[in-house]
Amino acid sequence: MNGFEPSSSSSSVAGNNARSDICIVGNGAVGKTAALALAQAGLRVSLLAPPAPAPDPAAVRPDWDVRVYALNHTARHLLSSVRVWEAMDAERIAPVDNMSVFGDGDGEGQRSKGQLSFDAYSARTDALAWIVEDRNLDAALNAALKFANVRQVRGKAVALRAGLDAAGLQLDSGEILSASLIVGADGGQSWVRGQCDIGLDYRAYGQRAIVTNFHCELPHHGIAHQWFSAQDGVIALLPLAGERVSLVWSAPDALADRLMQLPLAELAQRLQQYAGAVLGQLTPLQPQVAKAFPLALIKPHAMIAQRVALIGDAAHVVHPLAGHGMNLGFADVAALVKILSGREPQYDCGDSRVLRRYARARKEEVLLMQLATDSLSRLFASDAEPLRLARNLGMNLVNSLPVLKRRLIGHALGK
Repeated sequence: MNGFEPSSSSSSVAGNNARSDICIVGNGAVGKTAALALAQAGLRVSLLAPPAPAPDPAAVRPDWDVRVYALNHTARHLLSSVRVWEAMDAERIAPVDNMSVFGDGDGEGQRSKGQLSFDAYSARTDALAWIVEDRNLDAALNAALKFANVRQVRGKAVALRAGLDAAGLQLDSGEILSASLIVGADGGQSWVRGQCDIGLDYRAYGQRAIVTNFHCELPHHGIAHQWFSAQDGVIALLPLAGERVSLVWSAPDALADRLMQLPLAELAQRLQQYAGAVLGQLTPLQPQVAKAFPLALIKPHAMIAQRVALIGDAAHVVHPLAGHGMNLGFADVAALVKILSGREPQYDCGDSRVLRRYARARKEEVLLMQLATDSLSRLFASDAEPLRLARNLGMNLVNSLPVLKRRLIGHALGK
């Protein structure tokens, strides 16, 4: 690994600094949740975040955040266990009771549309997912951290070194944070992962996710709508509280350029061919804000290294068409907490035997989600008529098989 001079002893890594069991690098929802959960499990936790930015007026505005997450049951259970779910503003959380997915076509002959629907009642659950704003979740996490036994450090790590019985992070201030385990929760461009020389497979999708919010003329009834189109990409309208919806449009780059140049009222009109029949007229929420994020598949070759574990986007980045990127991260946290809490007394948190258990525990779910989202993205990107027919027939076939649908729903719920 890159870093300062190596040593095998914990004392040389720690220097005169207090040693933690775990040092988490990253200031997002996954990293903060990991800090809370691991501290609750009785471990000594440090959380390294970038220097505090200037106050953001948007952080206290009452408008609706354009960045939202569709959180499943695993995520909700984890957030409830660290007393964060109940601390969020419940009036801004929208349950997803149904999901309707549409293929492309014109409804005539061979170009008939595929359709697939899921509902909470058939799944014997209270909701398929919950739509939560990033701002709402982040505020609750920050409030919980104020009362948690977590040492929060502001600064930038410039070197990472792992020895036989400890690891250390050197900050740009000269301070060294030492721990038995370093957890990289620092996103898709993870600095921690880079310091460990973990290789990765990267492929840009040539798409950007455009996100914004609208008021809908007709009630959404808690239904998440999603349309697949070879020309337009993947369009999702997710229910927000009240008669509001959140748009996540995974559009090809050229189309995304054009869409981002449109006034939001014109973007709303562009959506009418998809949403008009089910949601009526869409009206941009005030103040009008739209953002775009480039999409890529990032598959690191490992989730662990010597005294290092990766979680969240640092460990895997998938296409957002299934809405499970954040859920994968929260499942990483749940698995890591369970394995570290259940380790034998003779092993510390960064012991290689313990970390290999974590890697094995996450391998199958992560691989399946990567395969599913990437395959669907490739399948619906083609406008070839045979593929168009096959995928729409496939959607209709799955929709007619209740047993298979229940299995798919169970996997998506995280149960």
